[in-house]
Amino acid sequence: MTLEIISSHEVLYKGDADMVTLPGEMGRFTVLRNHASIISVLVPGDIRFRKEGDKEHSYHINGGLVDVDNNVVSVCIY
Repeated sequence: MTLEIISSHEVLYKGDADMVTLPGEMGRFTVLRNHASIISVLVPGDIRFRKEGDKEHSYHINGGLVDVDNNVVSVCIY
C-alpha cells in the first residue's frame, strides 16, 4: 500500500508501507493492506510504519487526520 505523510509545509514521507500504526483518538490502531476505508482524527503520538524487509520507521506528531482508501493511507499532520 502507499503511505503519504504530509504537513502544511512539506511531504515527510511518500512511498510503500506494509504496516502503519497510528495514534487514533480512541486508541492506537494498525492499517494493513486491503484495510476497510476509514477517516479518523489523530492525537499526539507516533506514526510507525514498516516496509517489507526494512526496519520500523516513526514520526512523532501533535495530531492530524488520516484517510484510508483503496490501499492508500493519507496522513495530514498538524
